Amino acid sequence: MPLSYKRKIYYHDTDCGGVVYYGNYLKFLEEARTHVFEQLGLSVRDLAEKEDTLFVVARQEIDYRSPAVYGQTLDIKTWVEEIGRVKIWFGYEIKDPEGKVIVTARTLMVCVDPSIKKKRVPEHIAKILGDIMVKQNAKS
Repeated sequence: MPLSYKRKIYYHDTDCGGVVYYGNYLKFLEEARTHVFEQLGLSVRDLAEKEDTLFVVARQEIDYRSPAVYGQTLDIKTWVEEIGRVKIWFGYEIKDPEGKVIVTARTLMVCVDPSIKKKRVPEHIAKILGDIMVKQNAKS
């Protein structure tokens, strides 16, 4: 089940033509992932400070399909596609207010300790994130 995050586009998100600058979508994806963790009762800060568990981006795939512009509020759907021993694949679909797909993307996150050494995804995190697991091409 994908989770939704609404993101308003501000002037500072755009280029001189009022179109969202392509690199800013990476920030939007990060915001959406953090929002997902919070919606599921997981604090990124607590995971780092209390459990020595961090997640780092190892790979990013993004397809730009249509421009988003200043003043729009985008709907960012986020889900988990796969949970492995040390990795989690997140999927995204960003739509404009009319429902047109703006961006599709995937992020590979790797679980690490504070010294950035790979570690197993804690079982309780895998279980919680499993609640938003969606098989590829089965989004709703």
